[in-house]
Amino acid sequence: MKQLSLQKQQELMMLHQQRDFKAAAEMSKKLIKEYPKELLLHNILGVCQEAEGDFKGAVNSYQKAININPNIPELQFNLGAIFYALKNNKGAISHYQKAIELNSDFTEAFFNLGITYQSQNDYEAAIASYEKAVKSQPGFYEAIGNIGTIKQLQGKLEEAITFFKKSLNIFDDARSNYNIAGAYRNLGKLSLSIKHYRRAVEIGSGEAEFYSDLGDALWHDGNIEEANRFLRKAVELNTTHPKSNYQLGIFLYDNKAFTEAIKYFESAQIGDWEERILYCFYKLEKYDQFKQKLDILIKQKNSSPFLATLSAHYAQNFKTEDLYNFCPAPLDFVCHEQVPELMENNQQLIKELVNDINTADIGQRKQSRLTSGIQSSGNLFKRKEPTFKRLHDALVNTINRYFLRHQNEDNEFIRSFPKDVSFSSAWFVKMQSGGHLSSHIHENGWISGAVYLEIPKDSGPGGQEGAIELSSDGDEYPRLHDEFEKKVILPNAGDVIFFPSSVFHRTIPFSSNEERICIAFDVKPKLR
Repeated sequence: MKQLSLQKQQELMMLHQQRDFKAAAEMSKKLIKEYPKELLLHNILGVCQEAEGDFKGAVNSYQKAININPNIPELQFNLGAIFYALKNNKGAISHYQKAIELNSDFTEAFFNLGITYQSQNDYEAAIASYEKAVKSQPGFYEAIGNIGTIKQLQGKLEEAITFFKKSLNIFDDARSNYNIAGAYRNLGKLSLSIKHYRRAVEIGSGEAEFYSDLGDALWHDGNIEEANRFLRKAVELNTTHPKSNYQLGIFLYDNKAFTEAIKYFESAQIGDWEERILYCFYKLEKYDQFKQKLDILIKQKNSSPFLATLSAHYAQNFKTEDLYNFCPAPLDFVCHEQVPELMENNQQLIKELVNDINTADIGQRKQSRLTSGIQSSGNLFKRKEPTFKRLHDALVNTINRYFLRHQNEDNEFIRSFPKDVSFSSAWFVKMQSGGHLSSHIHENGWISGAVYLEIPKDSGPGGQEGAIELSSDGDEYPRLHDEFEKKVILPNAGDVIFFPSSVFHRTIPFSSNEERICIAFDVKPKLR
């Protein structure tokens, strides 16, 4: 068989090394006509096609190389990588596994196999592959970090942090700092979170996401000026980055800079950006623009509590028909009942929860709507304390019973009720004398509520101090009249109150020197 000359091989390799992929591909194609069985030519052509984004061409070239010799692990690996790029996970897995069969210490194949399993949420298989990559190469910090990422996705935050720390001990990279910052934040350890976000920014100075999340964390820590600087820097680094635009929009929105916020929501176009713009129009009393956009959104969306709030308030304000059937008469869907698990053994769980709230290492989040009180950072239901897990399970039971009572109701709130109750957030609120939360909704919730651990025994002259007020009006929405429905509930320790997230709610200030402690929560599940 005619052999490709060493000179031609060297010439071709030189083009490849110089990254002149177009010239290398053209040369390979010409030589293949003369040397159709030359494995090197098919492989180089595949590499060049891959580099130029011609993935289908690369598949064809790699497959021809493998047909010549199927026992070269690197060829199987290359084909696996192309299949992954084409979102053909089955093909990718098959060829990565063949590469490993041919070379049991093929570290990169184990790693890429892990990435492929992870992309299809097969977390256990992914972890097993990453562990083999680390066994093959103990200093493989990316594989260790990826195990941490999976643990984080599984809600195993303490384990995730352990792996992120291992990765950082090997190499202090930006991504691992960013990941561990997110884990710490979910655990309510805001100061540690900010520390690692700062380090991620320092190392990976061009990543808009790092700046944006640092700014968001600083904002929740009460550092408004620095938060503003980092949030704006994120958008400056990448003007089209959706998350950065959205987070800056939220910051401006919360600080009542509604006109400027609209611009960033329009650039973001993620999540509830349209509802946020609608809110800004309403707050600015631009009713014509509001109504025009409202009519469009009503036709597009049928399951947005935030949109329900805006639509219902406008309809009541202008005394017109509410065309959005998310949850008519939402105050009828307020649930107030005792949590049996909290009352057992002389309220033992309540006592343990209060003790954990007072003693556990849980950071505070600055809350502009909260007066004379503190609010925790992170998600309590992702922490390791068993008390929070027990409360989580008790609330799941309560919410499931609630659904069974209302399952035949004809509205979107019930039709799309959580199939699996999943708490997107949970935090404690401790108030002292004069404490209260101003009226608001939970824009990112489906169900919102609170379970009460301590309530002032002195409810004041009117018997309503420390109560929760639920209403179809609030949050300083523009009002043309005062004819909005309200419901006031004074809970006892051991009670839970929850409601559609479209409902306004506030705490009525109390003057007693006692504490008021509750754990608030949002359920934001996958819809049916």
